[in-house]
Amino acid sequence: MSHTLADFDFSLPPELVAQHPTPERSGSRLLDGRGATPVDCVFRDLPDLLQAGDLLVFNDTRVIKARLLGEKTGTGGAVEALVERVLPDTSTCQHEVWAHLRASKSPRPGTVLRFRGAASAGVDADIDAGFDAEVLGRCGPEDALFHLRFPSDPFALLAAHGHVPLPPYITHEDSADDERRYQTVFAAKPGAVAAPTAALHFDAAVLADLDARGVRRAAVTLHVGAGTFQPVRAQNLAEHRMHSEYFEVCADTVAAIAATRAAGGRIVAVGTTTLRALESVARSHGAALAPMSGETDIFITPGFEFRVVDVLLTNFHLPKSTLMMLVSAFAGHAHVMALYRHAVESRYRFFSYGDAMLLQRQG
Repeated sequence: MSHTLADFDFSLPPELVAQHPTPERSGSRLLDGRGATPVDCVFRDLPDLLQAGDLLVFNDTRVIKARLLGEKTGTGGAVEALVERVLPDTSTCQHEVWAHLRASKSPRPGTVLRFRGAASAGVDADIDAGFDAEVLGRCGPEDALFHLRFPSDPFALLAAHGHVPLPPYITHEDSADDERRYQTVFAAKPGAVAAPTAALHFDAAVLADLDARGVRRAAVTLHVGAGTFQPVRAQNLAEHRMHSEYFEVCADTVAAIAATRAAGGRIVAVGTTTLRALESVARSHGAALAPMSGETDIFITPGFEFRVVDVLLTNFHLPKSTLMMLVSAFAGHAHVMALYRHAVESRYRFFSYGDAMLLQRQG
């Protein structure tokens, strides 16, 4: 059956969009949607729902403080930047980034932007003039991004002057609590501008319980881009162009998946980003996975053939989003829509700071 954009819509009361995380990471709710009847749980129940020999695969990306506030040095016009990607330093590329820019007038190449420092951003500091960045030109798909050169290491400058890049549906300004909670407890490799949200629920106690029960762990890296919030506008899904993100699947994770398969265990993807990384490798190498890194623009819709992931842990996603299409492809469109109706009726909390759901691959 072919689907159109309208098939992935649902009515969501605005008050169900979580604006803040639960006081405890593992205190969020968990909807076990693997069977015909949904079961309401708490996230700390997850170890009870898995089996010894299962392999949990996490995304170990680290969210950078990618949002910068400032102005054009020539005119004083306000500018807001969201750094999408920090480019690797080479002999010809030093301290450069790709970024989304919001300004009353698009800055031309050669324009210098002054990004305000901590004092101007409302943080108690004596004097912090921020830093200047030069606009080198347009870049990215359809020239939607701006190529900027920073004066020194972008990661250090963002850590010192940036804001947590909270999603557009979270309405408060970022705080110290967001800096801590919009980050997984095992975040390792900086580069994401959005959190792998299904993993936000894990804390030390849940991880220890999983270890004690013989559930193994592995990691991939996928640096989540702002495109994860990009709306789908085409009614014909084949016309939608997916954003591209950098990912890595290392040899140790490939070996752990092979060993789990050989022992009869299940591959449990923690989040849609982990699933996209693993299935991107399978798309290139088939069922015999191999270590891989590079760009992925994989777009998963109903009818997709999954080759790696057996169980998916995920948060609740935006109506008509690519992630609604992904989970519908994984667990069945009718089943997923029924689970979402149950979640709304049961007052689950939605999106990045919201609750989680456990799904079984259909078929």
